[in-house]
Amino acid sequence: MFDKIDGKTAEELQKFLKFKENFAFVLRDILDKDGDLYCDGLPIFDEKGKYIAECEKWINVGYVIKGSFSKTLSNLYPYEFDFKGFQLKSLESFFQGLKFKNPEIQKLIFSYSGTDAYHIQAASDYNWKETGYVYWQGQAIKRDSVEYDLLVDEAYISLAQNPLYRQALKNVTKPLIHSMGKVSKEETLLTRYEFEKQINCLAAFLQQLG
Repeated sequence: MFDKIDGKTAEELQKFLKFKENFAFVLRDILDKDGDLYCDGLPIFDEKGKYIAECEKWINVGYVIKGSFSKTLSNLYPYEFDFKGFQLKSLESFFQGLKFKNPEIQKLIFSYSGTDAYHIQAASDYNWKETGYVYWQGQAIKRDSVEYDLLVDEAYISLAQNPLYRQALKNVTKPLIHSMGKVSKEETLLTRYEFEKQINCLAAFLQQLG
C-alpha cells in the first residue's frame, strides 16, 4: 500500500506505525446522567445546549463546535494535501471518495472540502454499508481490515505534511475527544474510538519528533 507515496512521507509513516504499536490509548467514557452527557465528569454541553469546545480535561473535536482546535483538527477542515498522486482538499474528501466505486468520480470528490465533501455522499450510487467494502481507485477494500486501517494511516500521515495541520496537532496540550462520533464500524468509516486514537496518537508522535 506504500505505492505512490514520496520517500519522506513513507519514512514518516513507518515511524508512525511503530509508534502507534506502543501507544497506550483508553477511550474516555461519555456518560448520560439524567439526560446530560459528561466526559471525565465534565459536561459535553453548556447551559444553552451548545457543545463545549474545551475544558481543563479535554478538547472536543468537531467542525460544528465553536473552538479553534475543535474546527482545525476536524476532518472537515479544508487542509490541502497530496496523497498517492492526488491532491485532496480535505481529509473528509478522502473518506467520502472511498464511498464511490468509479475512479474518475472518486477523483472528482477529492476536489471537495468540508461539508461539501460530507454531503456529496448523497450522489453515490453505491452503499458501502450493505457490503462492508469501500473502494480506492477501483480496488475493493474491506472496511474492517488491516488493509483499510493502513490506508487510513497513510492518509493521516500525508495530511500531517501540511504544515498548518501539523503545527495545530503539535500545539495540543490536552486529550482530544470526539463526542459526536459513531461507535460502530458498520455505520461509519471512522468510529469515535478510531478517530480519537488516531488523532491523539498522531499528536503525541509529532510532538516527540519536535
